[in-house]
Amino acid sequence: MVENIFWLGHDSFRLKGEKVVYIDPWKLAPNAEKADIVLVTHEHRDHFSPDDIAKISKPDTIIVAPQSVAAKSNLKIQVVKPGDKVTVNGVPIEVVPAYNPNKQFHPKSAGHVGYIVTLGGKRIYHAGDTDVIPEMAQIRCDIALLPVSGKYVMTAREAVEAAHTIRPALAIPMHWGDESVVGTRADAEEFKRLTQVPVEILEKTT
Repeated sequence: MVENIFWLGHDSFRLKGEKVVYIDPWKLAPNAEKADIVLVTHEHRDHFSPDDIAKISKPDTIIVAPQSVAAKSNLKIQVVKPGDKVTVNGVPIEVVPAYNPNKQFHPKSAGHVGYIVTLGGKRIYHAGDTDVIPEMAQIRCDIALLPVSGKYVMTAREAVEAAHTIRPALAIPMHWGDESVVGTRADAEEFKRLTQVPVEILEKTT
């Protein structure tokens, strides 16, 4: 189920199907595969990296992001907000909320987002930087990419609650594995140990 999902470290992924879709590309290899679509969840430096977007952009690459990213960028961006449903380069994308209810890092008012991307008939949910939020009860997906590090996002134990709410066929932990940001493999392992949902811990690729 995950053969077309490539974890690039931290919250960065490349999804391959009818199109090549990157989410929050950051610290990419110089020869990284070109993107048909780039999705950005919010404007923080470890999620919105203009240099990395430039590495994978071609003339017809479409960049999708919330207003908080567009406000910091000279790039041509298709602006979206939570609740939007769009089709980009033939790929159905649903835009969902991502926020901290009780922390200041990602307030709901900022309009940060996660995405549900449909590729190869599978609905893949990238939660963005979020805690457990009520809107997760409405998420329908086959695969959920969930942050597990704590501090800026949910802890591994809180991510278990999110996984049990969403009930995907598979969950993949993220927001770990970069020395410059919180989150270690131990967080990913704790999430896998505690949740009743099938979990796969991906190895970082380029």
